[in-house]
Amino acid sequence: MTSHTDDFTVPPAPAGTPAVGAPPITPADVADASRLVSFGLQPKLLPARDAEYGELVRRYRDDPAFVRLTDAVATGLGLIVLEVSPRAGMAVAAAEDSVFAVRLGDYSRRAASESTDRFLHGLAHLAVAALAFPRPEDLADDGYLGRITVNGVDTFVRQVCRRMEEQADAEGANTDPVSDTPGLEAAWRVYLRRSATGATKDARRLSGSTIGIVGKATAFLVDSGFLQKTSDDSGGTFRTTARYQLQVRDLAGSAAMAELLALGVVPVSDGSATLLPPDPTEELVADAGLPFHSS
Repeated sequence: MTSHTDDFTVPPAPAGTPAVGAPPITPADVADASRLVSFGLQPKLLPARDAEYGELVRRYRDDPAFVRLTDAVATGLGLIVLEVSPRAGMAVAAAEDSVFAVRLGDYSRRAASESTDRFLHGLAHLAVAALAFPRPEDLADDGYLGRITVNGVDTFVRQVCRRMEEQADAEGANTDPVSDTPGLEAAWRVYLRRSATGATKDARRLSGSTIGIVGKATAFLVDSGFLQKTSDDSGGTFRTTARYQLQVRDLAGSAAMAELLALGVVPVSDGSATLLPPDPTEELVADAGLPFHSS
């Protein structure tokens, strides 16, 4: 009599079934994973400031099953886990279709009513990122803290716009657009024509001035946990956070950054000097506080 024991195949376990010997996933585990994701959605909170947050970060780093569960919860919410560490906490980025996504266009529409102003807000955010991490090694170094000032960002953009104007002059392309179609103006022309401060009667800067626009951008980044304000010097002085470094790293490889770089505003660095010293003939904003790197 022939035995068919050797032909018997154990059917595969249903998807999601824990591995043999692994403890089953409990409602408490799901609650902990969801709690960790919720901490990650509080951008100003760090594990060092909350005992429960710190413990969940430690569990994530030590428990592979908890990693898979937490990542699944994040994925279900349309979030991408960038890093989970004591320095950054649970840093997440929202996918384009996530309910948590804050698109630059949405932000600029809230911050400005004119379409030209919306573009200037996007320009300010790009300049902040470029000045905060001007060299590739700065972006790659976990211990690096970028420092920017509001006046420095405005000065940087104005310097680049002047160079673009010079290039347009050299190419014979520097002609004025039709006055009633401001949307056709070149980006550099819009920025250079806008007042840097436009102070009001009580000496406050106008929100529509270029420094006012940069100030709104930095305020948004502070609220998002990407920058920390260190002083009021130079229109506002800020340092970067680990969360912002991770976000800029993620953005650096995206189509959005490629599109912004195509505007010719930020030079792509090979690790050598990124920012040129200012032209002494240019009129710069007082106390710009612009950082320059020689290597």
